[in-house]
Amino acid sequence: MSEMPKAYDFSQTEERLYNWWEENGWFKPECRPDDAEAFVISIPPPNVTGALHMGHAMFVSLEDLMIRRARMQGYAALWVPGTDHAGIATQLQVEKMLIENGTSREEVGREEFLDATWEWKEKYGGRIVNQMRGMGASCDWERERFTMDDGLSAAVLEAFVRLYRMGLIYRGERLVNWAPRLQTAVSDLEVEYSEEPGFMYNFKYPLKGGGFLPVASTRPETILGDTAVAVNPNDERYAEFIGKTAIVPMLNREIPVIADEYVETDFGTGALKVTPAHDPNDFEIAKRHDLAFINVMNKDATINENGGPYAGLDRYEARKKLWADMEEAGLTIKKEDYTLNVPRSQRGGEVIEPLLSWQWYVDVEPMAKMALESVRSGRVKIVPERFNKVWENWLTNIRPWCISRQLWWGHQIPIWYVNGDESQYVCAKTEEEAYAIAQDQYGADVKLQRDPDVLDTWFSSGLWPFSTLGWPENTPDLQRFYPTDVLETGYDILFFWVARMVMSGLLYTNDIPFHTIYLHGLVRDEHGRKMSKSLGNVTDPLEVIADFGTDALRFTLLTSGSPGNDLNLALSRVENNRNFGNKIWNMARFVIGNIEKVSASDKPMTLAFTPADEWILDRLQTTVQDVDRLMDGYQFGEAGRQINDFLWGDFADWYLETAKVQMQKGGATAWTTLYVSARVLDNALRLLHPYIPYVTEETWQHLKKAFEARPELGIFPFNGWEEALIIAEWPKPAGVDYSQAAEFEQTRELVRAIRAARADANVPAGKRIAAIIGGEGASKVASTQDALIFLARLDADQLTIDADAAAPDNCVTLSLGSLTAYLPMAGMVDLEKEKERLTKELADIENQIKRKNGLLNGPFAEKAPEAVVAKEREALASLEASRDEIGDRLKGM
Repeated sequence: MSEMPKAYDFSQTEERLYNWWEENGWFKPECRPDDAEAFVISIPPPNVTGALHMGHAMFVSLEDLMIRRARMQGYAALWVPGTDHAGIATQLQVEKMLIENGTSREEVGREEFLDATWEWKEKYGGRIVNQMRGMGASCDWERERFTMDDGLSAAVLEAFVRLYRMGLIYRGERLVNWAPRLQTAVSDLEVEYSEEPGFMYNFKYPLKGGGFLPVASTRPETILGDTAVAVNPNDERYAEFIGKTAIVPMLNREIPVIADEYVETDFGTGALKVTPAHDPNDFEIAKRHDLAFINVMNKDATINENGGPYAGLDRYEARKKLWADMEEAGLTIKKEDYTLNVPRSQRGGEVIEPLLSWQWYVDVEPMAKMALESVRSGRVKIVPERFNKVWENWLTNIRPWCISRQLWWGHQIPIWYVNGDESQYVCAKTEEEAYAIAQDQYGADVKLQRDPDVLDTWFSSGLWPFSTLGWPENTPDLQRFYPTDVLETGYDILFFWVARMVMSGLLYTNDIPFHTIYLHGLVRDEHGRKMSKSLGNVTDPLEVIADFGTDALRFTLLTSGSPGNDLNLALSRVENNRNFGNKIWNMARFVIGNIEKVSASDKPMTLAFTPADEWILDRLQTTVQDVDRLMDGYQFGEAGRQINDFLWGDFADWYLETAKVQMQKGGATAWTTLYVSARVLDNALRLLHPYIPYVTEETWQHLKKAFEARPELGIFPFNGWEEALIIAEWPKPAGVDYSQAAEFEQTRELVRAIRAARADANVPAGKRIAAIIGGEGASKVASTQDALIFLARLDADQLTIDADAAAPDNCVTLSLGSLTAYLPMAGMVDLEKEKERLTKELADIENQIKRKNGLLNGPFAEKAPEAVVAKEREALASLEASRDEIGDRLKGM
């Protein structure tokens, strides 16, 4: 067998191991027996044209951790991968490409545009998938899906038609978030708000018969669509005006003055212009008061014919012109600076316009009630639980879902209009079926035209957990792998995506789509700021991987936060975690290096563990128990931190150091030490594999092959059936009472105390010192005497272990419960030199104390701020404590 390299090289390892895993079919649930219980996660489908960012890296790490652990536990683990067609994002990319080529979407037409988009998808769609592979994602890639593949498209049509036939889909005129340049409605999720400087326009709203009401607006161009002025019914300032008539400035259109409790008396002037067709709150007021809805904007955000003399102007040009005209007419009061909360399209950044528009809607209230009950009853669990309140609030106050988008790329709505009349239509999955229905209702010579709009992307992704498994067909995959188990995603899309999956699953399959919703937070920079290009603080995961390896990034993301909370990503932590991987590699090199030091004849007839052996085995089983408990509770960060602490702290720093002493004894002790080292490292690598799959697999393979090359040693567990760590069995607690573990724990406490005393006395690291161990617990220290000498750097010839030992003169006394250690000072330091050093240090401290007292007893104490004086008094107290301590040490010499 080739020797284990001195250093782990992630760049030469990761791709090779990934391909080996995949080629052997270990990403597939079929790698487990047919009767194995299934464990299923459906991946949150990233945009097909996207590139890997830290959010992707986070969910890939978390979900791969859950899948790898389940696979090792014996489950038929299935992680269903796929991508989302991302309607707006993808269409924008293709439109940009067409413009660069000297044409446009409108010029090429719908059919040619869709052909170009499919070509774009085929060219760039694999990028994000390949990047997720690089993160170690152990998905079953043979089951990869796309939201617009044939199967999922059929599922979308089936879902739409069912909703329509249930009476839950309807066409209505409502306010939507309108993107003028994109020429489509966008969802709330696709709107981002930013604080920007602007103006508050205060003006006079003329009243019929004379007088005016003072009104303020940040969007004066919408005055053209006003259909009322509203005041609070309890506002005494305006009580006399309720029921009167106001005149729309510059248009001279009469509108009523109404009373509505929505109006805040202490905000602005207390009088509110009501523009139902351009403001969601005004829309609700208008419905309560049966007001008219006047849309004054075209879909390109220019003013339409309802704007009178301002028709044809861009919305911002109309704002300037209208305000100027109002100034000239004496209707303005003031224009003041004001910070606006501006809604912008997530795609492209344009300012969103609330616009009254005919769209298709889903009445989701009946589905929302089912989703609410699923969480209330505990059928669906949200981690962390505090998001139950968010779930409850959103679904209790849910509004109709606008599902139509004025795009070309997406699932075209299966509605056909009859003879050009949009008030008459039929719903069907195919044109042939639509004609059959229409001819039956409207006659044989009917003409149909399909609605050009496409469905909101969330409509198809809401079906994801079951459509990816073959629904609406009752496929073998659907029967075995649905419902899925865990849905893991960011808390920011709990409502927009997760709630829709639960609603859809309950409606279409009569079952929950998953039993647990695990929510992760945002990945922020090391200072807690949101990553953004404008701040220049975006960390590219691909660059981090190139510098430190995939495992280092994964372990950092997985152990830096907790469920539902944002985490701050510092590259220094990534570097530390790369060092952790190297540490694991070196542990294995040490263990493998000890193989040549034992022979088959050293194997004892009966295992006889040392206290150190039992201590590390006890710590191992405790760690396995704790990790299982934490992982079962979705506390993956804390579980990972505990494995790290166990491997680096307990195993490397204590046991392997002790193992150096035990291996020197040879024979059965050396064999048993090798056995324990191998067993513990094997189990620790299994625990760590879901976190850092590459370095653990590569290390484990070297460990396995090294012991396979020496089968005569009979060292557990490397002669089993397991070919790879990825399919190795998950550790189980031994359930053994290791009675000697406490003896080594006592020795550890003693070593730590001696090390601290050496540091306090500035004893050189290589110097061996004398020690006397007394007390009733001293006899137990004898069993670990060799380890104590090695770890505490004691002089074996000057070590006394005697329960009745008395304290010598000039010694450091360490009291540790049932035992006491005495460290003679003469053996630790040159007493005369130490006295000289401490005397000088004491004189220096006395001078500092004198200066502090002079400062605090003078004018400073009266004039300086109280906090500054308090800080100086604390410093004085610290100096006095140091003086007393050094004085005591000098008296004892």
